[in-house]
Amino acid sequence: MIDLKGKRALVTGGSRGIGAAIALVLAENGADVAITYNKSPDRAEEIVASIEKLGRIGLAVKADSAEEAAAELAVAETVEKLGGIDILVNSAAIGLAGPIADLDLRQFQVLMDVNVRGPVAFSKAAIPHFAKGGRIISIGSALGDRVPFAGVTAYAMSKSALLSFTRGLSRELGPQGITVNLVAPGSTNTEANPADGAGADFQRSLSSIGRFADPREIASVVAFLASPSADMITGATLTADGGANA
Repeated sequence: MIDLKGKRALVTGGSRGIGAAIALVLAENGADVAITYNKSPDRAEEIVASIEKLGRIGLAVKADSAEEAAAELAVAETVEKLGGIDILVNSAAIGLAGPIADLDLRQFQVLMDVNVRGPVAFSKAAIPHFAKGGRIISIGSALGDRVPFAGVTAYAMSKSALLSFTRGLSRELGPQGITVNLVAPGSTNTEANPADGAGADFQRSLSSIGRFADPREIASVVAFLASPSADMITGATLTADGGANA
């Protein structure tokens, strides 16, 4: 059983997709949860309402994950409203497809700012507030470890950067009793990558299980890492890709 009673969590990009599922699963297991959003305030408020129906404290903060000041403000509001922060989940991310030869470097910079700079900025802002038992969990991708098809090089590169970030930060924070881990999902049924979308059959063919993950399945891995049961796991990547990288 996962027990997160008394824990305070901040989930970036928590208004939809995997981030929303993480926020709800953490709340279901007893945590108070703040989420950030950028362009979907109505969806964010729906998630907060669902958190509060579970008897937990919920909070939605508008924040551009690429901006350091926004990360600092979001962490500060979380600490003020929830009374502290014990768990940071870096879930906010964007995608970018296409060959490198056609890459728009301005779009590439935005990708790196959100997918890499964002987790660094949020972690930097949260670390001073953590006590022993704190958790930093980032959402990477199975593509960060292996790229089995063309057209996703830039995106895979951004997710691969989180591998080194997780490993290095675990060394820095380990003496304080804070763990840092990475969850690497495979194809997951979200609005950004629906199980009935173009290319979905090909993605299923890469998996040993032969299906997309439900976002809650990824959220359950995060909840485990956030719990005391995972005290000895740090600097690790837990891959939840249905065997795509087997």
